[in-house]
Amino acid sequence: MPGGEVPPAAAGLLREDGSVVIPAALAGPVSRILLRDVGARVAVDGGKVAPGVVGLLWALKAAAEREEAAAGFADETPPAGPVSVEVSAGEWAERAGCSPQYARALARTGRVPARRIGRMWLIPESAAIVAPERKDQAA
Repeated sequence: MPGGEVPPAAAGLLREDGSVVIPAALAGPVSRILLRDVGARVAVDGGKVAPGVVGLLWALKAAAEREEAAAGFADETPPAGPVSVEVSAGEWAERAGCSPQYARALARTGRVPARRIGRMWLIPESAAIVAPERKDQAA
């Protein structure tokens, strides 16, 4: 195998195509480690997560919940409120079909919900553009 010998514990998790199988029992701990890293990167440098990472995190969360339910663990934590994933203005612009400059202008003027961390605007992934109220539509 390229890159050297794979330890026996890892060999059972590594597929021929290079993908890695994460056992359900490890889904929760792996998810927490990844979330902590993503949160730290965004806080420090506004790091952009690679495509597919958000989907992977949701899959790990679902796998961890199934594993806990199958093991008979009761979820003692109260249900969390809705989860909001924030993305950079550039990433949001790409999804919304506009330029990063326009996305930042929308954030700056409050037409999309956003918060600023340092020089970076973070916009909820699900944010919709709020049309400004026109003067001729006043009540």
